Amino acid sequence: MEPPEGAEGATGIFALSRSSRIAVALALAVAVVGVAVHLLMVFLHVAPANTLSKQHGDLVGDYVYPEFEQNWKLFAPNPLQQNIHVWARAEVRGPDARQETTGWVDLTAMDIAAIRHNIAPSHTEQNELRRAWTFYSSTHGDQNKPIGLRGDLSREYLQRIVERRFGPRLNGGDVERVQVRTGTTAVAAPVWSPENTDTRTSFQVLPWWNVTPQSQSAAVGQENAS
Repeated sequence: MEPPEGAEGATGIFALSRSSRIAVALALAVAVVGVAVHLLMVFLHVAPANTLSKQHGDLVGDYVYPEFEQNWKLFAPNPLQQNIHVWARAEVRGPDARQETTGWVDLTAMDIAAIRHNIAPSHTEQNELRRAWTFYSSTHGDQNKPIGLRGDLSREYLQRIVERRFGPRLNGGDVERVQVRTGTTAVAAPVWSPENTDTRTSFQVLPWWNVTPQSQSAAVGQENAS
């Protein structure tokens, strides 16, 4: 096959045919527009209230939550002061229709093991599980009742993460239900601080959640996006 006309000695993108160069240019343009839209949405989410964010608040919220949520808890006056640990277990139905409940699986420990000695750990391993729980806890009140419009969204998001970790099949059977347990421990105050901090761990066990084909499909989609 002969090289395109005028391509003798050309390198890189100029060595491609005209149609290939057009395709590359279009793909690059789409990528640039996508990045620009993403940065604009995140900027409007974290920026002080303004005309644009007020006018398009619902659109920005739908885009940002829950995967791209931003927060300022690294900085004063309200830095994050808790260690959050998340466990999960599953109810599995075997081929003989017998139901089995797994032990509690330490999901946080799995993330910590993936981060330790890793010079470039992923955002997912560092923050996904912890932020999913804080998102859930901030949108649910007593007896795990959702508060506001994002309550159901936060529950679905946390459930998708757990289902993705277990997969549709476990121990030779189908995963039918999942359950989450958390432990929250306040970080002790520095020795020089007069502040008194209760560092006892408080635990919370959530209700069982049914695994549906729709939630499994969403979990697979979330995994592919990650």
